[in-house]
Amino acid sequence: MKKIVLLIACFAFLNAGAQGYLKETESGYQGKFIPKLQQEDDALHFLVLGDFGRHGQYHQKPVAEQMGAAAITLDIDFTISVGDNFYPNGIESTQDSQLQNSFEDIYTNTKLYENWYVALGNHDYNGNIQAQIDYTKVSRRWQMPDTYYSETFKLKDGSKLLMVVMDTNPFIDGYYKKDNDMYENIIKQDTTAQRKWLAETLEKTDAKWKIVVGHHPLYSGGKRKNSDDTKAFEKKFASFFDKYKVDAYLCGHEHDLQVVKPKGRYTTQFLSGAGSEVRPSGEREGTLFADNQAGFMCFSVTGKKLLVQLVNEHGDIIYTTEMIKK
Repeated sequence: MKKIVLLIACFAFLNAGAQGYLKETESGYQGKFIPKLQQEDDALHFLVLGDFGRHGQYHQKPVAEQMGAAAITLDIDFTISVGDNFYPNGIESTQDSQLQNSFEDIYTNTKLYENWYVALGNHDYNGNIQAQIDYTKVSRRWQMPDTYYSETFKLKDGSKLLMVVMDTNPFIDGYYKKDNDMYENIIKQDTTAQRKWLAETLEKTDAKWKIVVGHHPLYSGGKRKNSDDTKAFEKKFASFFDKYKVDAYLCGHEHDLQVVKPKGRYTTQFLSGAGSEVRPSGEREGTLFADNQAGFMCFSVTGKKLLVQLVNEHGDIIYTTEMIKK
């Protein structure tokens, strides 16, 4: 009898935790959920995806399906793209068919129609980057008001989260070669102005949490582990982010999932570049997690906690970590 009572109590507890999203089925929702996702009460929830725009091919469609399941389970507030939105060469206009077949027709769960805050990747620089900015005025969910920008979100306890979306492309030295397809777009950018803006934005905020979004990684154990461009980018921004107490740097470029925090660094890097094509991953000093499974990341932020859950294309939670702030 005691065992039966205990089982009933456990079921009631689990059902109470899931009650919020299960109400969707009562309203007619017939899609998937990811019940094992940890539910953080009164949190700001968002997904992080990168390197995805491949016309639904490779792993893009199954990843998008699980993103929808995660989005409705957590009742997300928005999605972040860390760049390389359209392969292989960006888009040419706001009427480019890739906007439909690599984005609009792929991410169709109702909760994925919340805002998408989008960064530019190197493949986007091969096309018309202004077209991606202008698409903000066409699409209800696509948000890219400029090549770099910021948003501040108020948390339930009254504290704030600052999200800074930077354009990392002009900071990559290897892109300044005249035979590079990105060259004409790259030389138009003012890195001095952007770096000044970054410093001012990060310094003047009263936000409790600071998150920076960019395409290129500070660190990698994958394909670009020993790349000159990766090492140079680390030198330009690792100490910079530490100085301004950036809690998390979200990026992609490598087609895998990595979480890295080198010894002595303040900032934790979350690399979510497995939205479609995947490549072999690997470790380096400070690697907390690395895998080449296709997938994305789920963030849940309260005034005291930043919870991150990594989900693969099958809906499995493959890694969980959290930061605590008093």
